[in-house]
Amino acid sequence: MDVGRWTYSQPVLSTWNLELSTNNKLDPFKNRLTKNFRHFGKWARRQGITCFRVYDNDIPGTPLAVDIYESIVHIAEYERDHGMDPDQHAAWLAECVQVASEVLDIHPDSIFLKYRQRQKGLRQYERFSRAGAEYIVHENGLNFMIRPADYLDVGLFLDHRNTRQMVRKEAAGKRVLNLFAYTGSFSVYAAAGGAASTLTVDMSNTYLQWADRNLALNGFSTGPHRLLQADVTSWLREPVREHFDLIILDPPTFSNSKRMHGTLDTQRDHVWMLNSALQLCAPGGAIWFSTNYRRFKLEEQAIRASEIRDISKQTVPEDFRNEKIHQCFKILK
Repeated sequence: MDVGRWTYSQPVLSTWNLELSTNNKLDPFKNRLTKNFRHFGKWARRQGITCFRVYDNDIPGTPLAVDIYESIVHIAEYERDHGMDPDQHAAWLAECVQVASEVLDIHPDSIFLKYRQRQKGLRQYERFSRAGAEYIVHENGLNFMIRPADYLDVGLFLDHRNTRQMVRKEAAGKRVLNLFAYTGSFSVYAAAGGAASTLTVDMSNTYLQWADRNLALNGFSTGPHRLLQADVTSWLREPVREHFDLIILDPPTFSNSKRMHGTLDTQRDHVWMLNSALQLCAPGGAIWFSTNYRRFKLEEQAIRASEIRDISKQTVPEDFRNEKIHQCFKILK
């Protein structure tokens, strides 16, 4: 299935009919993946973590992110000018999958690969995507549905594992608003933490249905846990109808969806978004604001908050060696 510039597929080495090279160019990748898996596998078992990142562009020339989600592995290739022709690129990807299969002791059928669509030559090899395949994974005693074949992301962002748990610990008795909610994982954590109510807002009906599934998987029905399909940028401009004690705001870096009025640029628009969200905050309320834009600069002086705390170091998990995977701020009204 091709979407935008990305191709979503699950390669099966036995059906690609490629003769894998016998050179040692991937030995550094294999060695680092082995080392990381040994270290983070032990770390994850001690922490009771079953979904974690085991490799993230650690070796020059092998720009991949490798995530373990219990019984499956998800591999994404970072965009780059690799200089390979389509056949070479296909063979290289096949070798990377083979290395991951050997090191992580998982069958290639359980490895999901995301690569750039522009490599047209990949299409000549047999492959399939298992569109719609669903898996239930676990995090901090909670259940989440993932779909590793269908979208660029599987449905659960691992880099916010710590952030979700921090929100859970503060949610008791609070009214929680989750904006740009994606599959609603923050809403699930808030509900698990004893939130009095949650409102989950996203423009995508697909993601809202997914969020509803995640809530139901954890025993949280509708009623105090509401779902709203809306363009967040337009919804924030509407008159204030209710107030919240805790707001999660995790916008995309950029969006020009046809369902939006105009475009969203987090660097350009974060001040008005945060000031609008602060109007929805009850006295003593807080916003948990996050962005994965690497060059993001918070314009603190323009934000009408009583206090702003950079909590990025506390929210980036140990298995994410790149500390710039996201920035996170706690903004107090």
